[in-house]
Amino acid sequence: MSGPSCPNDFRHIVLRRRQDVLFATLNRPETRNALAPEVVAELSRVLDMAEADDAIRALVLRGSSGFFCAGGNVGSFKARLDADPTQGDDPVAARNREFGRFMQRLAALPLPVIAAVEGAAMGGGMGLACGADIVLATPDARFALSETSLGIIPAQIAPFVVARLGHRVARRLGLSGERINGQTALRLGMVDELAADSAALDELLAQWLSRIGACAPHANRVLKPLLHRCGHEDDAALLDDAARRFAACMRDEGAEGIAAFREKRASAWRREISADEVRAAQAVPAAPAARGTLS
Repeated sequence: MSGPSCPNDFRHIVLRRRQDVLFATLNRPETRNALAPEVVAELSRVLDMAEADDAIRALVLRGSSGFFCAGGNVGSFKARLDADPTQGDDPVAARNREFGRFMQRLAALPLPVIAAVEGAAMGGGMGLACGADIVLATPDARFALSETSLGIIPAQIAPFVVARLGHRVARRLGLSGERINGQTALRLGMVDELAADSAALDELLAQWLSRIGACAPHANRVLKPLLHRCGHEDDAALLDDAARRFAACMRDEGAEGIAAFREKRASAWRREISADEVRAAQAVPAAPAARGTLS
């Protein structure tokens, strides 16, 4: 079951839908899937689709050609640096903040987001992974906050790196530019689970998506924003609202879930996805013979 088709006008992302899961595969191998402005714009469109369609149950982020994401596209910085920062808003700061708004939307997306990392997640690419709820990787994947080695800082991803890793590890990685492999990333909490290689990563991704498929989709969309609010609001007010949301869930999907439990059957929403479906959803078309120059 593949669900409704996806728009076919994406140039830098391969977007497919399987079992009501959106698979967004970054596909600019010539830049190692760097986060150029046009790539971030397409990712923002993916978030629009996922947020607007209640039937979508998860979003998977991955990179083509065995490489997750090299971070910001340094080649796109020059035009902004050439602009006069004293004339109106500083274009460098404005574009940097624009990526931060994207990261806020990604972290707040009311459905599970999985990042499948192989190759490397560098700088903003590591930040992109930190915006996900679940991070899967191969042991030889590499992670780094590499910005300070270029004389800049991981400005807009910093809150999301700290949220995932805590202040101590964020300081360690950010102030040293240390590159860590998948094994170390697992130990530090950057990664949730490792797969031996890319093929095993497909299998592992299918397992996690099937776990999500066993959960009621609306309940997940209610729970994630509730968790996002924890630690930021008064506990009493938060719990009052949580009680109301619990009651609404109970009268909605909860009735089916409890009935399925009592009757020892699968719930109506249960879905399983196979590794073959995962591979097909992330397959990247062959590049055309000639491709436009990089911006």
